[in-house]
Amino acid sequence: MACQRCHNSPVLQKLGRCRRCFLQLVVLALIGWVGWWLLYFDSPSAVESVALLFFCIAFSALLSLHVLMWLWYRIQSSTS
Repeated sequence: MACQRCHNSPVLQKLGRCRRCFLQLVVLALIGWVGWWLLYFDSPSAVESVALLFFCIAFSALLSLHVLMWLWYRIQSSTS
């Protein structure tokens, strides 16, 4: 890593660069959303449903952040 900011933070070192994390988030998000749809779609106000929904949103948000950072790195590397 060239920049000091990325070098000092372990989160920024992996965000958008770690293929294993990306694939784990894809699998967890898919399993979570399919599980929520099959188990709790009919009762969205149940405690278990809300908890699983929060986990699904968190996995999907982190996956989106990985994709955005990956695109950012790709655009930066192609322009330099």
